[in-house]
This record gives sequence, structure tokens and C-alpha cells, in this order.
Amino acid sequence: MSAPANPDLHRELKSAVAELCRAFPDAYWRELDAKREYPEEFVQALTRAGYMATLIPEAYGGAGLGVTEAAVILEEIHRSGGNAAACHAQMYIMGTLLRHGSEVQKKKYLPALARGELRLQAFGVSEPTTGSDTTQMKTFARRAGDKYVVKGQKIWISRAEHSDLMLLVARTTPLHPETRKSDAFRGPREEVRKRSEGLSILLVDLRHAPGLTIRPIRTMMNHATTEVFFDDVEVPVENLVGEEGQGFRYLLDGLNAERVLIAAECIGDGRWFLERSCRYAKERVVFGRPIGQNQGIQFPLARAYANVEAASLMVTQAAALFDAHQPCGPQANMAKLLAADASWESANAAVQTHGGFGFAEEYDIERKFRETRLYQVAPVSTNLILAYIAEHVLGLPRSY
Repeated sequence: MSAPANPDLHRELKSAVAELCRAFPDAYWRELDAKREYPEEFVQALTRAGYMATLIPEAYGGAGLGVTEAAVILEEIHRSGGNAAACHAQMYIMGTLLRHGSEVQKKKYLPALARGELRLQAFGVSEPTTGSDTTQMKTFARRAGDKYVVKGQKIWISRAEHSDLMLLVARTTPLHPETRKSDAFRGPREEVRKRSEGLSILLVDLRHAPGLTIRPIRTMMNHATTEVFFDDVEVPVENLVGEEGQGFRYLLDGLNAERVLIAAECIGDGRWFLERSCRYAKERVVFGRPIGQNQGIQFPLARAYANVEAASLMVTQAAALFDAHQPCGPQANMAKLLAADASWESANAAVQTHGGFGFAEEYDIERKFRETRLYQVAPVSTNLILAYIAEHVLGLPRSY
């Protein structure tokens, strides 16, 4: 059974987050977007209020709340017109350290994260030539005495310039020649035959990493993403999270929380678009009547609203299952799929409702339009989610 909801707590969280967000109005986000700058002041405010420590247990100085409460917080940030992408990763990345890190690692890092003295915002997974085919990654961490020497490249690593630590997924054991798709993994160590084996997770201190280069990538939205190069970067063996070679399993273990939290942000986006659109539709008068009186305006907004509310139910269910330590892969993936679709539908309806003003920066529709479009692709594309549902829920043959 899932954990019981706490509506009073959730109302308090929504109210408090909304109050915090009022100090960061549309103009704040608009200016940052124009300059492609990181919302440092906003992230600091969230940290001071304790929201970045939501999922850290009380024993390590955090709030000890669940993914359900984290989803409430992130949804409200987006419903208020903000963008939690600047800091949301710490919530779900931290789970890998919490579930699989040693007690020494947890005592060293979690209290500092809870206090805001450290940031764990970067997750090094994607690579230029492998994309979603994670098991074929080429970044290699070679064991050399009491350290690993890392060589390779990562891409779409958001917030790396604004993080103290990175969780890095790298291959530590080469693939067997019959399994690998290239000769990139040739090395002196024993080879593995199963592609999901031989990957490990390392905690990299970005503040002290000679040989590491971070290059920003300018994108259509203000997302602070980068490509990261590792040129024989040394990482202490004590920074290995969990067991060597089990990194892929640890990676999968944390994806459900990521799906749920991103889905919550999409719900917030959808509600923001609908609130702005309905307000505009009631105020905008053309041909002597509010445009919201026309069914051509009403119907797309009504359908978008229905889909946002339906997706929200799936987010709630997936979060409750996760917090109850129940299997939730299908629910988490469907939550992300439905919420991303609903927010994108709401975004399109908002642009159509606002007409030409939907493209004007001062109305903020175009900014949020660009931001929510990302979640059709990241952190997992809608097509991959459909492939997952087809195979693992419907029992159809694997398609890739």
C-alpha cells in the first residue's frame, strides 16, 4: 500500500513555495533568459528555506520528506512561473548517494548538501556518440592504485558550472569483443559479456579536478547545460558509490524519482499556461466580445485542462508508490509521458489564445513555451517511454 497523503502539509508547502516565488516575478526570469544566466539568487533562496534538503533524511540534517512532497514543491515553482530545472537534479541525484553510498560518504556529503555548503547538481551520463544507449558509453575509469583515472566526454550535463560535485557514470570494465559495438573498451582488465555490467558511479569533486574541462552549450532555453571533457581526471577510490560494476543498476534505481519530479514540473507548467490563457481570454475583446466566449478558444483550453488534471493523478499515484517502496516503473514513466504531453498541449493552446502576443517576450508565454518543450525529449524522450510501456507492460517484443 502507498503511504497516506498529508493534504495539510501539502497545502502548507504550496503556500510557502508560492510566497517565496513571489519574490522572483516574471521580470526576474525574463531577464535571466535574455542573458542566459543562472538563477543563483533563486537557488540560494530555495536552499535557505530548506527545500533543497527535502529528500535528505533528518539524521543527515534534511527534512526527511518523500518524493510526493518534492513533487509538490517543484510543481508550485513552475505554476508560479519559475523554472526548477536550475536545481531539481539535486533532489533525485542525491537518492543514488543515499541508497547506495557508504555511511562514510553519506556523513561527509549529505549534511553539507542539506546546509547548502555543497551542491550536487550534475549527473554525468549522456555522451555524444551513444545517446540513450547508455551501456555503450565510452568514458572509461581505469583503476590505478588508490584512484581511478577517467578519460572520455559527456554531453548535455546541465548545471556542471554551478555544482561542486558530479555523479559520473563510467565504464570500469571493458565489454567482451562479441558484445561491444566498437573497440573503444579494449583494456587490460577482465571483460564483461553483459552490456549492463561493468559500469560504475563515481563522485567527482568538480572543484579539484585537474584535466576536467567544462564548455557551455547555448540552447533554445536557459538551461545551463554543458559538455564535459575528462582528460585523465583522477578520482579517489573512496569516491566509488556502491560496488564497482553495478552502476547501471544504481542508475535505473534513481530514474523513477527523476521521472516523477520532472512530471510534476510539467503539471506546474500546464497550470501556469492555463491560468494565463484563461485570464487573457476573458480580458481580450475582439468584435465586441471576449475571445474566451468563442468555442474555438474554449475547447482547446478545456481539453488541455482535462489532460493536465488526468496527468496530475498519475503523478500522484507514481509518487505515492515510490514513497511506499513499491514497484512504480510503469507509473513513473506514464506520469512523465502524460504530464509532458499535457504541458506541451497547454503551451500550444496558450500561444494560440494569445495570438501575436504569445510570441512577445513581455508576456512570458514564449519563454515557458520553450522551457516546457524540452520535456518531450529530456531526460527521456516520449518515444523511449512508449517503447518501455510496449515491452515491459504490454509484453510486446523489444523494439531496440
